[in-house]
Amino acid sequence: MEHRYQVAIIGAGPAGIATAIESYVLGMRDIILLEKDENHNATIRKFYKDNKRVDKDWKGQKVELDGTIYFMDGTKESTLDFFDQLLDNEVLELKTHTEVQKIVKIEGGFEVFIGGGSIKASYVVVTIGRMGKPNKPDYKIPPSIKSQIHFTLDGCSQGEKVMVVGGGDSAIEYAVELCDRNEVSICYRRGTFRRANPTNQADIEKAVAEGAVRPLLNTEITELESESGKVKVIFSDGTTELFDRLVYAIGGTTPSGFLQSSGIREEDGKPVHDENYQTNVAGLFVAGDITQESGGSIALGLNHGFAIANYIQSL
Repeated sequence: MEHRYQVAIIGAGPAGIATAIESYVLGMRDIILLEKDENHNATIRKFYKDNKRVDKDWKGQKVELDGTIYFMDGTKESTLDFFDQLLDNEVLELKTHTEVQKIVKIEGGFEVFIGGGSIKASYVVVTIGRMGKPNKPDYKIPPSIKSQIHFTLDGCSQGEKVMVVGGGDSAIEYAVELCDRNEVSICYRRGTFRRANPTNQADIEKAVAEGAVRPLLNTEITELESESGKVKVIFSDGTTELFDRLVYAIGGTTPSGFLQSSGIREEDGKPVHDENYQTNVAGLFVAGDITQESGGSIALGLNHGFAIANYIQSL
């Protein structure tokens, strides 16, 4: 008889791990976590700087935890350690380096297609994040300068003239992190950094006041060119400037193609779901960043997992 998992979870971030653990607590045993990267919480590993603060009440949003997982404020490292410990009991099957191509509804459940085959499950929960597919600018990036364009701090060096593009938490953290060893500017289309949490707002204000970061506010880029091995930035007011490197931190994109191929409807850039996080396809759920306006709240992701596990248990 062909094996069928009770629950298959796509994405091993906070919401995915919470769904798996809360399902196990409720008595479900045949659970698999599918993760395309080499380890769980790839977004935190790739996009959070070392020692970055990780708050339960992200951006000041107060969240009361509903489930059995007790998450507290910490750092990037302590948060990863926390999720390591949750997975260390080995009661859950975590399959890494496994990218899901599409989900197909079949009799009694779903077939989840992965590289080289497929698995079957009665219920499927999609918890992939937005940052796995970072937003890219609308204007073209010439091939000759692509090696100087980044979406994380990977590849950044020292002693360079760097511009960070964006005005949220990640952009500010990148700028502050880089300014100790580089000449750093931060380019943002708005006039203030109000989107950022209070700690980051204070950090960028201090860096600007000390002359460590040059703010380019109410400023937009219209074009990039290559000039003498540098990135030539052309601004909307017609001025230009040369940089060694650009780092974009302008958010992430909902993976619409994947959702559509799996039959999940979207509205306003987010998958449609009910109060139990069930999509328009019965038995197929979404949780975590992909359901949130701007993403990022670990506590909300944990609560999504708890709600989904309870609903599946009630069916």
